[in-house]
Amino acid sequence: MITGWEGALDNYEVVDGAIVCKPRKGGNVVTKAEYADHAIRLEYKLPAGGNNGLAIRTPSAAAHAATQAMCEMQILDDTAAKYAKLDPRQFNCSAYGMVPAHRGYLRPVGEWNFLEVTVEGSTLVAELNGTRVLDVDLSTVTEYMDNQKHPGKDNAKGRFGFVGHREPVAFRNISIKPLHAPGGTKQR
Repeated sequence: MITGWEGALDNYEVVDGAIVCKPRKGGNVVTKAEYADHAIRLEYKLPAGGNNGLAIRTPSAAAHAATQAMCEMQILDDTAAKYAKLDPRQFNCSAYGMVPAHRGYLRPVGEWNFLEVTVEGSTLVAELNGTRVLDVDLSTVTEYMDNQKHPGKDNAKGRFGFVGHREPVAFRNISIKPLHAPGGTKQR
């Protein structure tokens, strides 16, 4: 059972302590809690051709994470042949449709990847397996894939979640930590 989350819960299951999107299912599952500035740590494992995403500061489970959230951080087996011709802003750890991440740090299919994402103000930093692959101030983004604007990129707070796309991508050891204590003092 998945507790503390809402959305398409029937399309996900817990397997060996990991939240896994069921095959041929999908949809968004998001935290019930909202976050402003925060750090996310998790591990994820991709099947061959796997596709999912992290909804960052999304207003709800029903929102379109790629545009209505601050961003959807792509979680993708971008070594799969079917993804060879994607826009660079669609590859693993990219701010989907806005900013490409550095490639080449994803572990082989079936192995666990460690990801740490820090969200502070309009800045998004991602470290994949110990290497910084994305460091961007989204407030400076003015060009979008397919000219599709992202009105949610300026969200100051929102929920965190997973954006399932029909493949059994697994997430475990999920930690979300606010960067500021109540009253606004920065936590370490």
